[in-house]
Amino acid sequence: MTNVELARFNMVEQQVRPWDVLDSQVLELMEAMPREAFVPQAYQNVAYADIDIPIGHGEVMLAPKYVGRMLQALNLQEGDVALEVGCGTGYVTALLAKTCREVYSVDIHQAFVDTTAKNLATLDITNITLETGDAAQGWDAHGPYDAIFITGSLPVLPEAFQKSLNRGGRLVAIVGDSPVMEAVLITRTGINEWSQETLFETDIKHLENAIKPQRFVF
Repeated sequence: MTNVELARFNMVEQQVRPWDVLDSQVLELMEAMPREAFVPQAYQNVAYADIDIPIGHGEVMLAPKYVGRMLQALNLQEGDVALEVGCGTGYVTALLAKTCREVYSVDIHQAFVDTTAKNLATLDITNITLETGDAAQGWDAHGPYDAIFITGSLPVLPEAFQKSLNRGGRLVAIVGDSPVMEAVLITRTGINEWSQETLFETDIKHLENAIKPQRFVF
């Protein structure tokens, strides 16, 4: 086992699994995916550390434990069509692609789209359509979707996301305001019915142009 493989194994065993990520498919997927391929050169030595890794534009990579927990909640299937909002450098994009039939990923920054395209090509991952755009209020261009993964937080979750799910479709997002936000799993159970489950509490940066709740001023 190389040093990188050992670091990846330790990430899964010491960071991801202790966060109640017990789905063998998710654990095996994260142990196989070379996270270092998606980390900026300056941070290669901490590619598997439990820290926020800067990737530019004031953004960071989601911590591995968050990624694992949210992937587990999505319960992805090989026939799923997934939407990712915010591709960053493509790490979550690649994990989704290895599980789903087709992935659509959109980011507001062209530089991230270009970086993700390059990183995915290096690993010969091809079942992804990358687009540049503002998806903070929804992105139904290719819907309905079986799964939606929103990588940045939202003060409030726009209904457009829930409505672009297939029946039985799942969505994971981090919702709320700093310092306390909740990662939630939303499942569409009927034509106008959804269920919601809280996964964990955290605090990460809002998506650019995210809708902010109206504040009452007295």
